[in-house]
Amino acid sequence: MKIITAIVSACLLMACEKAEVNQMNTTVTPVNIGTTHSYLALGDSYTIGEAVEQNLTFPFQLAAKLGASGIVVSAPKVIAKTGWTTGELQSAINAANLKGTYDIVTLLIGVNNQYRGMSSESYRTEFKSLLQQAIAFAGGKKEHVFVVSIPDWGLTPYGASTGRDQSGISAEIDTFNSINKTETLAMGVNYTDITPGSRAVINDPALVASDGLHPSGKMYGNWSDAMLPAVKAAFQQN
Repeated sequence: MKIITAIVSACLLMACEKAEVNQMNTTVTPVNIGTTHSYLALGDSYTIGEAVEQNLTFPFQLAAKLGASGIVVSAPKVIAKTGWTTGELQSAINAANLKGTYDIVTLLIGVNNQYRGMSSESYRTEFKSLLQQAIAFAGGKKEHVFVVSIPDWGLTPYGASTGRDQSGISAEIDTFNSINKTETLAMGVNYTDITPGSRAVINDPALVASDGLHPSGKMYGNWSDAMLPAVKAAFQQN
């Protein structure tokens, strides 16, 4: 039974075909009436929120919290899928043929590059390209682009069950995050480091979803709280 559970969990992170969420149907009800801002969320399973309800994902929690603070945001448009690498996200963006610009753009990508043992240098090249594209989607307003670091899946119950070296996974995650942080700051884009908080799963099981691998709504709430000040500040500057 444990073997079956581990296989299912691995499928959730890296391989399973989950319907791409390019246009969300659920709306975020704004608290205040005013200009409605658009939001594009780019990523993988951590952006679509595998194993949690849509309203508990970090993009939807962030949109709701912005609405509560008076910055009205429409339902996030999400281009993400469980298992995607940087290259697969790029292909999906190209296929989506997005038009226009967005007031908020978030980018969180890279865990599957690490999981599959892909080159960190190829990650650098592809991440940089995605970040440049995210800036273009924000109409060139770098202050309206927000990069989120890769969480450490190795310390989750699933990570512990794989038999892989957890300290090795953490070290690789740190390497990939060093790359995305360096490239993000070099382009003058906001960076939110949620990785230390993701490692708190070893002491707080409530931070992990029911699949034993992905973040729970509680952890996503922590991410949105961490991002909120920077996003609010971006709108106050304009």
